[in-house]
Amino acid sequence: MAALEIDALVFDVLGTLVDEPAGLRTAIRALDPSLDETGVEELLVLWQQHVEREQRRVVDGARAYVTSEAIDREAAQLVADAVDADATALALAARRLPPWPDTVAGLARLAERFPLIGLSNASRTALLGLNAHAGLRWHQALSAEDARTYKPDPAVYQLAVTVSGLAPERLLMVAAHAWDLRGAQRLGLRTAYLARPVGDPPAPEDRFDLYADGLAELADRLDKP
Repeated sequence: MAALEIDALVFDVLGTLVDEPAGLRTAIRALDPSLDETGVEELLVLWQQHVEREQRRVVDGARAYVTSEAIDREAAQLVADAVDADATALALAARRLPPWPDTVAGLARLAERFPLIGLSNASRTALLGLNAHAGLRWHQALSAEDARTYKPDPAVYQLAVTVSGLAPERLLMVAAHAWDLRGAQRLGLRTAYLARPVGDPPAPEDRFDLYADGLAELADRLDKP
């Protein structure tokens, strides 16, 4: 395959650079230490399904836009109600997610060659806290809040195109979620699937430009002439 001609990298954050389920599990266990692992997983799924459903309703026009913080508060309340606990601390859990082991060093290596843009469904406030907690360093961090919708709406990917001043095909979208990469493809961005244990793996019919098992492998592939 011919070398990609890329001028900047656009990164998904949740799941791709931080281990979102691990952070939420920690917060759920703190909510009710008596929960066994099955109970924790059931509540994690309750949270995830609510967030996914409500963001999709916004994208589909079935719900007016609200920030990710508002949806997280709703999810936290559902989880807290299930164990008769207070949801206040849990609602902030999405700002305290651990980075994957290769994230910080991988971003530093890639930043030596490319401008790095974070592009997240997290609100501006949540993204600020998340970046600080996980030690994520960007040249630019963009929130879907600025488009008042959520990925995979094309308007979110357009934020990166507009801010970079580049043609879409000069941007490489990196994500652990195939649905996210499909959304970027529809706007003309190039795509790289980054394998993570919690991601959405490609379907047989997906055709992304690069596939990598981690940030070091991604950097190696981009270094090849």
